[in-house]
Amino acid sequence: MSLGDDKITNALLKGNYLKEDAIKEAQEFAQKNRVSSVSYLLNKGLVTRDLIGQALSETFGVPYADLNSVEPTEAQVRKIPAKFGKQYRVILFRETPKSVQVTTDKPEQKDLATKLKEIFPKQSVQIAYSLSEDIDDALIHYRQTLDTRFKKIIAGKVRIAGELIDEILADAFVFKASDIHFEPRKEDVVVRFRVDGVLQEAGRIGKEYYGNVLNKIKIQSNLRIDAHFKTQDGSMRFVHNGRTVDVRTSIVPTVRGEKAVLRMLSSYVEGFSLQDLGLTHEYEGLLSDVAHKPFGMILTTGPTGSGKTTTLYSVLRLLSSPDVNVTTIEDPVEYQMVGVNQIQVNEATELTFSKGLRSIVRQDPDIILVGEIRDQETAEIAVNAALTGHLLLSTFHANDAATAIPRLLDMGIEPFLLSSTLEVIIAQRLVRKIHEPCRRSKKVARASLKGKIKNIQSYIPNQTITLYEGAGCATCNHTGFEGRTAIFEFIVMTPALRALIMNNPSSQQIWEIARKEGAKTLFEDGMGKVLGGVTTVDELLRVATPNENVQKSPKKK
Repeated sequence: MSLGDDKITNALLKGNYLKEDAIKEAQEFAQKNRVSSVSYLLNKGLVTRDLIGQALSETFGVPYADLNSVEPTEAQVRKIPAKFGKQYRVILFRETPKSVQVTTDKPEQKDLATKLKEIFPKQSVQIAYSLSEDIDDALIHYRQTLDTRFKKIIAGKVRIAGELIDEILADAFVFKASDIHFEPRKEDVVVRFRVDGVLQEAGRIGKEYYGNVLNKIKIQSNLRIDAHFKTQDGSMRFVHNGRTVDVRTSIVPTVRGEKAVLRMLSSYVEGFSLQDLGLTHEYEGLLSDVAHKPFGMILTTGPTGSGKTTTLYSVLRLLSSPDVNVTTIEDPVEYQMVGVNQIQVNEATELTFSKGLRSIVRQDPDIILVGEIRDQETAEIAVNAALTGHLLLSTFHANDAATAIPRLLDMGIEPFLLSSTLEVIIAQRLVRKIHEPCRRSKKVARASLKGKIKNIQSYIPNQTITLYEGAGCATCNHTGFEGRTAIFEFIVMTPALRALIMNNPSSQQIWEIARKEGAKTLFEDGMGKVLGGVTTVDELLRVATPNENVQKSPKKK
């Protein structure tokens, strides 16, 4: 939101959307912690993006146009000439034979109304206000490919490396990429974005320009430009339309040259909540109930990049309040969070997970988050912390929920300690969501899915079903997907499972008990999202299999 914190908070105050003491509290916290006061208000749930948009539109004296809810089509956007639309940041929002409503994040621009009248001479023109992020998303319909823009930059022969990086970072921001890969090949360097967990090629840079591009990345990340045969890690900061994005840089030597990967990090967490995770109502209730227990251990499992930390931060956001002491130890700390004491692991100073956790326990915590249980020492301290009156949250690498228990026991955790402290194990994966504006449905016969899904009748009772897919458009970069959601597998500890843990069970034995008590597999949870139009069968099969943990439908209670 590029207008700045002061203008936004003043608008909220003037419109009576917030009281003065809430604004003052946010400003004091922001000054003390060097973060955004608006992010504080969003994170605390005191305002929403739409509420901010409404308040700002009132200060400009124009209506608010919610582009997030009513997304403009490419044809709609292109009714305004590209040069004018990009210069004035104007989007066509509504049109009738007699009138048009356009929206911009800069409605106060001089001569805007006059110039719009020249574009729409036979219709009355009304100007509205939209948030800058939503205007950016709509302006994507004007964007040329990176390769096209690269050619123009190279032809201009001015500040080539800097402009190439600027264009790449800007596109990564627009397409919400989590990572940017610079991959040297024999003839050129391929630039790829990881969007919603999937890599896609964005453009190519000639080998003759890559050296300067790489050197500029190294300089901005405080890395050595004369080191070409060793790994280097650093960080830099990127500002796009007033929003700051922290970037973590990793460089490794390959046989074709140095490969760079830039990870885009949100400097401040704004919206983690249980409602946004993709939990079913049943799972949301289960997790909320467990989280509100005074002590015990909550574990999330899954591969790297499966959203485990996001789930735990959602729990922290639910529990964080002025009357509790929440402390985390992580490697790395990728998000800042209001009211949470966050510690960064630092091997150089011998601040490891285990040593940091020992110190945290002496800091009178109520809730502890351990970024990952990696070794026996950390596991033992974590279990003992949960046993002595603390709520402990952590991640653990295991393929499914049932496997986590034997692995912890193999680490040397005493069965009676694990049985006494463990409250819930959550396995999860991330799937891409169908882009709603270009989503379409189709009727298919259940039999047509037999080749993809074993025991199809266990998941789909009807002979004919409705499935959904994204047709692909400019906004979703013609992928048919936008954003991700999680699929889950919950094993909640019950008396039967606690008794079983005392006997060093196998993962299969654990799953059999959990299954009898109603547990569902990742694939079953995912099929619910497929039939609900959230994702596709192929996307689900990319991360989960029908026979994962179980090959038959659960027994009824």
